[in-house]
Amino acid sequence: MGYITHVTGEFTITPPLTWNEYKDSEFAPHNIKNSWEPSLALRVDEDSVDTDEGPLLRRKATALVMREIDEYRAYHLIEEVQRAVDAFPGREWSGRLECEGEENADIWRVVISDGRAVRVEPRIVWPEEDGSP
Repeated sequence: MGYITHVTGEFTITPPLTWNEYKDSEFAPHNIKNSWEPSLALRVDEDSVDTDEGPLLRRKATALVMREIDEYRAYHLIEEVQRAVDAFPGREWSGRLECEGEENADIWRVVISDGRAVRVEPRIVWPEEDGSP
C-alpha cells in the first residue's frame, strides 16, 4: 500500500536516439522485464526505408514516456528521469510530466532544466496579491 500518483505527459528527445544509442538502455521497451520498473520507457518510432536490398526497418527513440502502471507510486520519478537524461548526453529534452496525487491539491510537474530533472510545484496567488482587482 502507498500513495498513488497519476502521471501524464512526455519528454521529446531532439535529435531522436538511434538504435545503437538506445538498444542496451534500461528504458528501451524490449529491455523492460517487469511491470513496475523502470516506470519510464522510450517511445520508439519505426519507418520503412527502401534500399537496393529491399525495405529496411529504421527505429528511433523520439520521446521518454510514462508507462501504464496500475497504482503507480512516484517516489523515485525525479531520479529516474535524471537517469534517462544522464544516459543520453547531448540531447535536448522538451516537455514535462504532469503529476496528480490522491490528495485534492497535490499537483506538480517534472521538468528538465539545464540537464537536471526538477520537481515544480504550482503557486496559488490571490487576485489582490498579483495586482488584479
